[in-house]
This record gives sequence, structure tokens and C-alpha cells, in this order.
Amino acid sequence: MPPDFILASSSTIRLTLLQNAGLTVTARAARIDEDLIKVSLLSDLVRPCDIADTLAELKARKVADKHPTALVLGCDQVLALGDQIFAKPVSADDARRQLRALRNHTHHLYAAIVLYHEAKPIWRHLSTAKLTMLPVSDAFLDDYVTRNWPALADAVGAYLLESEGIRLFSAIEGDYFAILGLPMLPLLNYLTLRGFIPS
Repeated sequence: MPPDFILASSSTIRLTLLQNAGLTVTARAARIDEDLIKVSLLSDLVRPCDIADTLAELKARKVADKHPTALVLGCDQVLALGDQIFAKPVSADDARRQLRALRNHTHHLYAAIVLYHEAKPIWRHLSTAKLTMLPVSDAFLDDYVTRNWPALADAVGAYLLESEGIRLFSAIEGDYFAILGLPMLPLLNYLTLRGFIPS
């Protein structure tokens, strides 16, 4: 019998992606102080991709400690524009500031996943996407945020690629699912190879 599968996240979109793929999964938010951990890692000059990996592992470990027999998936995304790291916007004004900083530039989005089983890490994956934003006007950005807030509060970088946010971009390279927050194909391939899900 396969182990219980737990998503160590409160992300609705990640849970939906897993359920849409036919997986039976429960979500349990991992309570860690992400902001404090990010500040500490940035002060040690840790690369954005490694910050995403570290946060994904900490989330998986926190939930796996409470559910040691389960298969626990930790996820995290970090958006980097050069040396600057972006987080989920805390207000509509913050979303506007983020989008103004990102427009007419290419940024990188790192999506890390770490899988725990029997309270130990057994697999990890990192996807990198490169996104180039159009030089959109202040008026367009203001209208976009007004139409889409508060949904943007759940999106690192303050855009929703799966809806109207696609209009902000001139080029996108990388895994679409990873941009949404969960590299589905590598995860499903691993789960199938290990026999955690049927093939």
C-alpha cells in the first residue's frame, strides 16, 4: 500500500496541480519563518536557487517530522532580478512596485521541490525559468493590479501567468508548471519510477 502523500504547503495552485494529475494528496502548511531564513541566507551570500532548495527542504522536514511514515513534498519559489530577490507582494501598492521593477527586464524564477519519505530526504529537483517582461505602461500595470488584487498576493513577482498575467511578457523559457510553483513532470516521473504511483 502506498504511503500517505502530503504537500507541505498551503498553496492552492500546487494542491490543484497534484489533484488534477490524479494524485490523492493532503495539504499541511509548514510553519517556518521564511523571511528570517531568507535574510540569513542572503547575508551569507547564498545563491537564489539554493535559497529555494533550502526553503523547500525545511518545509518538507517540518511536516515529515510530524508524519514520519508519509511521503512529504516541500516546495519553494524564489524570483531573482540580478541580485535582487522578490517575495509575494504584501499589498496592491507592493505589487505595483514589483511589477514596475520587473518590466522591460529578464528575471529568473527558481522552483525547488524536495521529497521526504520516512522522515528523510529521498529526492530533490530544481527548475529554472527565464521570463522577459514587456515595457508595459504604468497605467496598464495599475489597471492590472486593480483587476487582479488580492489574487496577486499569492504570486511571487505579483503576476499570474495562468491568467491575464501572460500579457505582461514578451518571452518565457522554462517549464510552465515550475513557473506555477511545482515542476510536475520530473515529480511524476520520479514517483512512477519509485512505484509510489501506478504506471
